Amino acid sequence: MITIYQLFGFILAFTVSLVSTPFVIKFAKRFGFVDIPNYRKVHKAPKPLIGGLSIVLGATAGILYLKPFYNYLVPVMLGGFIILVIGMIDDKYNLTPKWKVLGQLIAAIIVVSAGVKIDFFIIPFIGEKIELGVFSYIIAVIWIIAITNAINLIDGLDGLSAGISAIALSSILVLSILNGQMFVISITVILIGSILGFLPYNFHPAKIFLGDTGALFLGYCIAVISILGLYKSVTIFSLGLPIIALAVPIFDTIFAIVRRLLNKQSISSPDKAHLHHRLLAMGFSHRATVMIIYAIGVSFGLSAILFTRTTLWLSLLFMVALLVLFQLLAELIGLIGNHKPLLTALAKLINKREPLKNKNN
Repeated sequence: MITIYQLFGFILAFTVSLVSTPFVIKFAKRFGFVDIPNYRKVHKAPKPLIGGLSIVLGATAGILYLKPFYNYLVPVMLGGFIILVIGMIDDKYNLTPKWKVLGQLIAAIIVVSAGVKIDFFIIPFIGEKIELGVFSYIIAVIWIIAITNAINLIDGLDGLSAGISAIALSSILVLSILNGQMFVISITVILIGSILGFLPYNFHPAKIFLGDTGALFLGYCIAVISILGLYKSVTIFSLGLPIIALAVPIFDTIFAIVRRLLNKQSISSPDKAHLHHRLLAMGFSHRATVMIIYAIGVSFGLSAILFTRTTLWLSLLFMVALLVLFQLLAELIGLIGNHKPLLTALAKLINKREPLKNKNN
């Protein structure tokens, strides 16, 4: 359960984030941290960036109050500081993708080399233990960089990235409470409070954007926290828990990569075919699009929690069903362009059955 001290930490983080955001808005305008509209952007007027600073200030206040003990807290915070600096530089000067990834790589290596990784997993049914060895470092580094960028890529509408991050963190919080992981509970509670304090200024119509300062920082925090929630050893199925909880940004990123490869584009080239772009193109309003994606995020978050309460066979079926549903959704709204392999296969199957039906009649 959440202790009274953790609750106070939540309130403090929320309050500091809420109160500091107007000052961050003034700071952003004064020093030129402003997002200028272009063909890919939904907003029509320049907006202040670096809203993530409010979240960082709130989280810092919460950490100073709770003082959560963790052997690797210093390297985790150092990695977070590097991500924060990279985000601020990008919000000001528009860094190229390779420089952003380099900064993320340095931050990830610092954290992983300190010991934040999964050392082995256990194969269900037979109970065999698989030591990951050097791959434990590689997998953790890839995971941190991937989730950091996934949260950043979905940051395309007012309140979207911050809200999805809060939903994902809430799912991780419930899982941590069920497993009694006090450090993860403390950090997650603080981050959720900081995000909720920022959201009133970020929800449509936004007064300030999260910016790469905030989106990269939140992505990094979620990536590290999700590893801590699985710390050291897991079964092969529990590896899927953070993937399910973070399904919206993860699958939106995967489909973006696939879409660009199929269109023979660079995977880092921007486009207007992300989940939120497709929903807007279907006629949904800005707020409605955000709420729909929130609902999808909540559904997957609840699924991750239910996933832990089922048997292994049901967990396997559950995961397959979720993957199929998300693939169908992606094809229906055009996340991978005109490529619709699952819908095409279903159409062929139905067409084959209809002649048989007519013949029998």
